[in-house]
Amino acid sequence: MDSVLSSLLAAGPTERLLRRLGAALILVALLPGATPTARLDVDVSGVRSDKGMIRVCLTADPDNFPNCVDDARASTKSVPARQHGIGFDALPPGRYAVAVIHDENGNAKLDTFAGIPREGFGFSQNPAIRFGPPKFSAARFEITGPTRQQIRMKYML
Repeated sequence: MDSVLSSLLAAGPTERLLRRLGAALILVALLPGATPTARLDVDVSGVRSDKGMIRVCLTADPDNFPNCVDDARASTKSVPARQHGIGFDALPPGRYAVAVIHDENGNAKLDTFAGIPREGFGFSQNPAIRFGPPKFSAARFEITGPTRQQIRMKYML
């Protein structure tokens, strides 16, 4: 300890500052929970009107896709329908899927008629839509750094 203290005192002000900064960087790198994070930008195209809201759900849980209802870790955002870009910050690396609805009447749900959506919807990776929503695996994508997903809205009625 005395040798460290004496070397710090013997060093000039610039050397002392650099040593302290180096030590601080090492301590920060060793902190538990200091995981890298990334940003996801979701671009929505094909929105048929500026009425209502665009509602986006981001999840890493296959069991809660596409609804995100029981997923405490899901991230949901709503923006005016005229805004076609939504960003998610500080996401840990992993596999995710996005579901989007164009809630034209602002009632916070996807309206249907005889089981057919009356409002627009879309999913990450733009999978083919057959009967019902796609599985998580069809909409899944990997986040390892800054990521962009371009989602095309679909309207059935």
